[in-house]
Amino acid sequence: MKPIVTTPNDVLIKPAQPVERVDRKVKAIVENMVKTLVAADNPKGVGLAAPQIGISLRIFLMRPDEDGPIYTCVNPSIVKKSKTMIRGIPGSEDRLEGCLSIPKVWGMVKRHKWVSLKFLDETGIPHENKFEGFESIIVQHEIDHLDGILFSRRVLEQKGTLYKPTLNEEGKEVLEPIEI
Repeated sequence: MKPIVTTPNDVLIKPAQPVERVDRKVKAIVENMVKTLVAADNPKGVGLAAPQIGISLRIFLMRPDEDGPIYTCVNPSIVKKSKTMIRGIPGSEDRLEGCLSIPKVWGMVKRHKWVSLKFLDETGIPHENKFEGFESIIVQHEIDHLDGILFSRRVLEQKGTLYKPTLNEEGKEVLEPIEI
């Protein structure tokens, strides 16, 4: 298991390289990423891109449900996207986006309601799937990682606010805006 790379680190802000072929080396990277994603605990990870473990390849994993399967996407590309944009996670519009590579920072990002994604799975078989709601948000967040874009940049581009956890007078954790 490799440790998660955190900011500042150049691998997180440079576009990742395409995978030339799904071979033993790529499968070993995916296995390592699975272990890293499963081990992510505070917060629980729902996605992980190869640059987040220091490997500049176009691979990401997605696990929308903690007990659900982990999906592997190699050389993913968004081929269609909704015109409708959403803020927050459907069903809980006040839920903020975060990132394992930017610990304890949160923000609201406007994203497409659905996306269609072309990708290879961990065995090299091509797929094209439509992802909606929470899965769509994860896909867009991870594609951003592969393009060298962090969610915090999206928040600032959209004139949003970034937040960090602090303790209030009663000792409860609350989110406080970060001055930039």
